Amino acid sequence: MKTLTAAMTAALLVSGCSTLPSDTDPQVLRSFNADDPSAEVAGPTPGADPDILLRGFFRAAAFPAQQYQASRAYLTEDANQDWDPTATTLVVDRIDLNTQAGATEDERRIVIRGTQVGTLGNGGVYRPENSDLTAEIVMKRVGNEWRIDDLPDGVVLERTEMRNHYTPKNVYFFDPSGQVLVGDRRWIHNAVQSLDTTLMSLLVSGPSQYLAPGVVHQLPTGASFVGFSDGAYQFTGLSSMNEEERLSFATQVVWMLANAEIPGPYSIFADGAPLVADFPVLSIEDVGEFNPEAYTNAVSTLFSLRDGVVSRVSSGTVTPLTGFLGAGDIDSVAISTSANVAAAVRGDDSPRLSVGAPEGSFTDVLTADTITRPTFEHAANALWAVADGDTPVRVTRSSTTRELVQTEVEITLPEGVTGAISEFQLSRTGVRAAMIIEGRVYMGVVTRPSPGERGVTNIVEVAPVLRETALSLAWRQDGSLLVGTSMPELPIWRVEIDGSGASALPSGNISAPVVSVASSSSTIYATDAHALLQLPASDNTIWREVPGLLGVRSAAVVAY
Repeated sequence: MKTLTAAMTAALLVSGCSTLPSDTDPQVLRSFNADDPSAEVAGPTPGADPDILLRGFFRAAAFPAQQYQASRAYLTEDANQDWDPTATTLVVDRIDLNTQAGATEDERRIVIRGTQVGTLGNGGVYRPENSDLTAEIVMKRVGNEWRIDDLPDGVVLERTEMRNHYTPKNVYFFDPSGQVLVGDRRWIHNAVQSLDTTLMSLLVSGPSQYLAPGVVHQLPTGASFVGFSDGAYQFTGLSSMNEEERLSFATQVVWMLANAEIPGPYSIFADGAPLVADFPVLSIEDVGEFNPEAYTNAVSTLFSLRDGVVSRVSSGTVTPLTGFLGAGDIDSVAISTSANVAAAVRGDDSPRLSVGAPEGSFTDVLTADTITRPTFEHAANALWAVADGDTPVRVTRSSTTRELVQTEVEITLPEGVTGAISEFQLSRTGVRAAMIIEGRVYMGVVTRPSPGERGVTNIVEVAPVLRETALSLAWRQDGSLLVGTSMPELPIWRVEIDGSGASALPSGNISAPVVSVASSSSTIYATDAHALLQLPASDNTIWREVPGLLGVRSAAVVAY
């Protein structure tokens, strides 16, 4: 049976390199204004004191339907006319209230304070922040009831309310190679009437400003989603798209809907005809090769690094590798079993980065005063490491000479951020990069200024709660980060991919510092002050030592 994957491969062979445009400006779309008549939000409690009424107002801010009608019930007529809730949505850890001196029977001024942890922008895009929020709100008595008479524009939303009433979904875009789907996380209100059409509109609008430098958006200017009718999702303005672009867009649509738990199969039409002529109806089986969630169930191989020796760990048996990796003096290592390649840093006095087959000979490619643990791009097409704390280096094999070539990667750190990069790891897609600088965790987007060049931009701190305690990190299969710290009470954390949350994992018998972490689809590994421990993903309570490595302080290396 003919598959869409086969058709895409044929199209790529005919067209050579990808021709998807990468300079389309993302459009702005606000997705949270869908009316939901069935949603009933309690209004102000009769006779409520000003502070109680104000807290009710902030709870109502989690319901944006009908231009925040629920919130407007707490305002005076003048404030209702002046207030613009769409200006911005600030997410705070919690809201503290303090009444200012000089209160009267008919007017009170209340200062709200909190730590702003993020903003929820157009299209449901969450951006992490870390700043103090202070604002003043004027309360007035109207008849026998208190109402808000003056307040800043925008919405202030407690993080718990955001999580209670919004759900994250992924809109997918291809990386510049056209081979990997990358999730662009969006927070969608639970009361939205048509999740599928909301997602379609977000897809047409393009990637978020944050992710845009690392992905492509192939839709032509003027393309639009016009709704679901006659059993099909209908688009217009796609007539100029070639076969390759249509096949890619169809793949984006299918996986976006499937991973939002909207059941298929799916019929997609463009300008009155099937988007892909040979596939009027599509299912995930047609585009299985591009499953962005496949990594979550991938089979992995566990290795350990102990006393400079890399060993294979299987069923309680630890077997040192032959060749370079088993000879000792290895400081850190990354292994790709699917590509049969490994990269290692060796030597404390004069660190060298070397690459080769896991049980073969290696070639030195980089020497520096310090070199971070190596990391591979998607499918191990290239190798990265940071030299001397501030210079990311990318190593590739020349297509003409077959020699290993290294190039420096331009990295743009946030203003005021200085210090050495002690950890640097690429995500599975190769489009995101996570790093630790002076004990703080940052995430950025990998760009491609030209075919042979790379950069890292839009770097933001994603876990301010960890302060300066982060020591190790690893990408989890769901796209989140696993972070080991020096915090005695809470030594290991999970950080959301968009920085919308950081939660401590059970500490159990872990003793800080956690100097190494790793993750497979079924197990989390951590090296604490005493040994290598593991925690099954299905049992988040008890950390146990790894069979074959009991009482041994080693680092886990998970390879795919």
